[in-house]
Amino acid sequence: MSKGDHESTAHPADPVDPADLGDPGDPGDPGDPGESLPPTAWAVLGLLSFPGERTGYELKKWADSSLRFFYWSPAISQIYAELRRLESCGYATSRRSGPEEPRAKRAYAITDAGRTALSRWASAGQDPGAPVLKHPLLLRVWLGHLTQPEQLRALVHEHVARTRGELKEVRDALARADGVEAWGHPQIALRWSERRLISEVELAEAMLGDLEGL
Repeated sequence: MSKGDHESTAHPADPVDPADLGDPGDPGDPGDPGESLPPTAWAVLGLLSFPGERTGYELKKWADSSLRFFYWSPAISQIYAELRRLESCGYATSRRSGPEEPRAKRAYAITDAGRTALSRWASAGQDPGAPVLKHPLLLRVWLGHLTQPEQLRALVHEHVARTRGELKEVRDALARADGVEAWGHPQIALRWSERRLISEVELAEAMLGDLEGL
């Protein structure tokens, strides 16, 4: 886990928490707050459902090393917006650090109401929907008749290298989570991501063979 987000002094790697700048954020729906929450809000609340408090910056780092491999990683500004929304719903609470900290930071935690709402959402019986695939490389391949063959093959090779890099990141995340009982289910999602990336490399290498055959 990374160092917390610093709120009193702006820094590219440690953004100021807008909650300390008086930004009211999105007040949400006070009548039935859970009804109008978007999936990203539930994902942020899900990050808070694991033991401990976390700053917005820590949530972003965790999303980058976990959620993005099978869902997506929201921008830091969106994480802060959802945290404010969750607080307004009573699903999260925050605590600003004291003067003993060299730089003030705000840590967030899930509330009992938030855990109940998240459990209800996660256990909902309806179909969560089909996966959405947007594969920029395949769009280029689909338009390959307008591209030089060697350029197209170079794009596929770059994709294979990038995917292998992501595979290493997933395996690193799995190693960090190994033996942590609270992260059992995230490990299952990461193992799925590992298998998907292995398949992605195999599919891309097979596509190189298909391109050679044209």
